[in-house]
Amino acid sequence: MANRIEFSPGVKKEWEGILTRYPVKRAALIPTLHLAQREFAVLTTEVEEYVAALMDLSVTDVHEVVTFYTLLPRRPRGKRHIRVCRDLPCHLLGSAEIIDRLEKRLGVPPGETTDDAQWSWEEVSCLGSCDVAPMMQVDETYVGPLEVDGLADLFDRIENGETPQALPRDCDVPEKIVSTNFGRKEACRLRTYRASGGYEMLGKILTGMTPVQVRDTVKAGNLRGLGGAGFPAAVKWGFIPKDTDKPVYLVVNADEGEPGTFKDRYILEWDPHRMIEGMAIAAYAIGAHHAYIYVRGEYRRPTQRLQAAIDEAEAAGFLGEKILGTGFDLKTVIHVGAGAYICGEETALLESLEGKKGWPRLKPPFPAVVGAFGSPTIVNNVETLAYVPEIFRRGPAAFDEIADGCERSGGMRILSLSGRVKRPGPYELPLGTSLRKLIFEHGGGISGGRKLKAVIPGGASAPVLTADEIDVGCDFDDLRKAGSMGGSGAVIVLDDSD
Repeated sequence: MANRIEFSPGVKKEWEGILTRYPVKRAALIPTLHLAQREFAVLTTEVEEYVAALMDLSVTDVHEVVTFYTLLPRRPRGKRHIRVCRDLPCHLLGSAEIIDRLEKRLGVPPGETTDDAQWSWEEVSCLGSCDVAPMMQVDETYVGPLEVDGLADLFDRIENGETPQALPRDCDVPEKIVSTNFGRKEACRLRTYRASGGYEMLGKILTGMTPVQVRDTVKAGNLRGLGGAGFPAAVKWGFIPKDTDKPVYLVVNADEGEPGTFKDRYILEWDPHRMIEGMAIAAYAIGAHHAYIYVRGEYRRPTQRLQAAIDEAEAAGFLGEKILGTGFDLKTVIHVGAGAYICGEETALLESLEGKKGWPRLKPPFPAVVGAFGSPTIVNNVETLAYVPEIFRRGPAAFDEIADGCERSGGMRILSLSGRVKRPGPYELPLGTSLRKLIFEHGGGISGGRKLKAVIPGGASAPVLTADEIDVGCDFDDLRKAGSMGGSGAVIVLDDSD
């Protein structure tokens, strides 16, 4: 029997365009499922069969992907959908009571839809907005910080068509690089970035430096990967085989899912061009002409702003073919994830990019040798690439010195401060800054007049430090010596009531 459903002509044409973005057809599976969700609302068995036929896959191949990811619905949702964060920073500040009140208001438990089909809701893990905890996502809008006593009034406003968006935190620090434009009007636009010298370094590099010179400069600046492992960025770039006859790929990890982490969301939302310039420089350094930016599926507004920035950059000659009149080409594609914490791990991300479940690969081989689509690949996170232009703007020695005494780390990083602290937010500070200074000087100390009990210094995966162990720098090596790790830079503060 012929399948009774199919894409409308306009969506079918959009799907055909998606296929051209990938070297293998299966890699377009998750984008195709996003299209199917938009067209049919629910990914029923019939929809899975239709997608399988389109993609030349078995229904089992499609079904195992649909059931692996949390953002691909197999049950009907309401006209409007709410996701309430229940992870650690939100939990510390009362998300359990928020969830209880919301369940009573809607009259259905998490994961269900109201009888009138107007609302559905669910509990979720970290949404990458821990600075406004406790918070929730209403359709595509982040709302917070939520207050139990004000929840009824807030919900009335939402039902009347007003969804108040969470505002960015203004974090006062002595010096800003990557966070310079956070919260500024028109911050995400090309003209704002160019007004402060944006893309000048890319032009100088493409016209006056070899890829080896670029790698050597970044190495001298002691830039380390700021997504979790802290591995020296330029050393990683140098692992690409010199004699490969395969295409080389650069993959940007924007799947920021580690609980307590929200710095990359700020960069994508407020200054995407800074990351794009760093991405283009890194691609030139490793000989890549294709870049994929894997963005977590919950980041709707950041993704929209990133795509607008890519379009601006291509129109101005900073991306695409023969960039700035040189012989260097860089095709850039945003690949939107579908909800899976594990895809923040680089090999799981690559599996997902290829249209599969996000299961980590065994290593070796490492991605630099066998990565995306079986080709040499470098995976860097958003923040790491955003710092690359500054190394060339200041010079590597000057960039290295910013770290304030760190022997093997240069520059700064954005620390996502959340939990029981008076002023949570994204604080951009030299890597040598101590946890004590971050919490008590910049963060204003412990909220509610209570005492510090413990700190998680690098995301929920990092070992906890007690209150008498916080006179330690936020550098990767200092935290490792203290028995923890720098990880994603998510600093979660607990007080003596936790």
